[in-house]
Amino acid sequence: MIENRDFVAYFRVSTKKQGRSGLGLDSQKDIVETYLQSIDGTDIEDFVEVESGKRSDRIELNRAIRLAQKKNSTLIIAKLDRFSRKVSFISSLMDKGIHFVVAEMPNATPFQIHIHSALAEEEVRLISQRTSLALKKAKERGVKLGVNGKVLAKANKKSANEFARKLKQEVIELIECGFGYTAIANDFNMRGITSAHGKRWHPQSIKNSVERIQCL
Repeated sequence: MIENRDFVAYFRVSTKKQGRSGLGLDSQKDIVETYLQSIDGTDIEDFVEVESGKRSDRIELNRAIRLAQKKNSTLIIAKLDRFSRKVSFISSLMDKGIHFVVAEMPNATPFQIHIHSALAEEEVRLISQRTSLALKKAKERGVKLGVNGKVLAKANKKSANEFARKLKQEVIELIECGFGYTAIANDFNMRGITSAHGKRWHPQSIKNSVERIQCL
């Protein structure tokens, strides 16, 4: 049960483009706002970081933590994967006694938060492993990765590559957050993002796009 209703919000996006467009940032703010309204909480100040989740030395996060400690308030984040994908990072904050709440899972215990962060970290590792394996096998089949001349020979492949370029950063961002192919497909479908052919996304079509992106 949270006694102090004052919060300092921390949001993170991975690219400057997302920071300017609000892509990812707006959804994080909606999650936090919904939670604060549900408990009649007050948002003292927001801190937005444009930084990779791999980095632990973040200027805005440190500022948010200092303010939360100074005001005796609680640090709040929208989603655990927006905070960090590293279990060690989450653990270090807990060890330092820094109290934070994940708006998406406000009732999670420290143990549950550890489990969730561990699963997210492992999913990112498996995605990287699967992608590397797929690229290796493609090379063994004689596919010349990164050579666009032959790939662009057919109009449909050219169109698919152009479409993949547009979604490249979006897909990379979701993968960095620990999303699998099914989760990414569901996310795109919920937001009304259609495929190059105007159809709904499926895990296999996301997988195909990820492999195509690696060649761009």
